[in-house]
Amino acid sequence: MPDADTMARKTQADLVLERAAQQLRALLQETARALRPFPPFPGAFFTNAVEVDLEGVERPDIGCIVVGDDGALYELEMAIDFGDEFGAVTDPVQAREETMKKLDDLHPRDEIILAYNALSQLTAILLERAERGA
Repeated sequence: MPDADTMARKTQADLVLERAAQQLRALLQETARALRPFPPFPGAFFTNAVEVDLEGVERPDIGCIVVGDDGALYELEMAIDFGDEFGAVTDPVQAREETMKKLDDLHPRDEIILAYNALSQLTAILLERAERGA
């Protein structure tokens, strides 16, 4: 049975991770506000977002992760549906579905990695804009 010190260290480590995740979340929101106008997602018709590099995240259950213009992390799902529920839509723009599902259930260690990657990517875009004088 683990002693009290062992459990206290684990609890403290969990709190450190949570605090780091909260701080990165705030920095990411601040950086996203500085990146106005926010870039459109490549190939999307309706979504302004930047794809987040998944390096360091080992979760096979997540797909395309993006940071939105509000600085939050989302899973982006894009689909085209020409089905009957749309009245046999033939226009690709009308048939396009782009859904951003907010990632509220991330473990702090995954959020830290994703938020840091997103923050690095937004910072690179801001620096590139500054170099171009935009």
